[in-house]
Amino acid sequence: MARIELEGVGLTFRVRTRQDRLTIKELFIKWALGGSTTTTMEVRALAGVSLTFEAGQRVGVIGHNGAGKSTLLKLLAGIYEPTEGRRRVEGRISSLFDLMLGFEGEASGWDNIRYRGYLQGETPRSIGRKADGIAAFTGLGKFLDMPVRYYSAGMLVRLAFSIATAIDPEILLIDEVLGAGDAEFQVRARARMQEMMGRARLMVCVSHDVASLSAFCDHGLWMERGTPRMFGPIDEVTSAYLGSLVPAA
Repeated sequence: MARIELEGVGLTFRVRTRQDRLTIKELFIKWALGGSTTTTMEVRALAGVSLTFEAGQRVGVIGHNGAGKSTLLKLLAGIYEPTEGRRRVEGRISSLFDLMLGFEGEASGWDNIRYRGYLQGETPRSIGRKADGIAAFTGLGKFLDMPVRYYSAGMLVRLAFSIATAIDPEILLIDEVLGAGDAEFQVRARARMQEMMGRARLMVCVSHDVASLSAFCDHGLWMERGTPRMFGPIDEVTSAYLGSLVPAA
């Protein structure tokens, strides 16, 4: 079973900020009297989110910058816990977020395949079975014997994407990785993404590329100011969203 249910979910961040506008004298007096030189600011990232993602759905999440798309995805993944409401998950979650996370600069490409595999939940045996296939997909050949700190940005993206997409997903969460690599690599990358999406029982994907979401997804979620504005068939949601971007005559 693959299912995620959010019931009245909200997420508030409490951020500590310094009172930088106080003079040195004022700061010293405040410190001497036992007062704090910091304040706490609350940021309401998500509010009133009640959604159910069912097995078989391919959901594309759209919205302006700061609308709460990536925050919602990280809450679905369990990186953030809701500060209110309930989150229920049935099934194993696999996430593709920051492709560049976890690389060891002094280690070779081969070693980083293993290191990143372990971060994704692989065992020495399972990543051993996948390593040759990952290496072949990168197209990096003998460069895999070199420390990755010598790699160009494009080579590093190839390696990161190839490792990240070697997972066997049940619930797949994706954040802005559909445009990885150069033009030649993107052709193979999109085919690999389609294959992986096909294996997943449930997928939720965030991207600013509305055309890609329309091609990959059957449902759309439009987020605005931390709350869902529309959830339904992908073509209806993207049409409404794009229509909202056109200035009134």
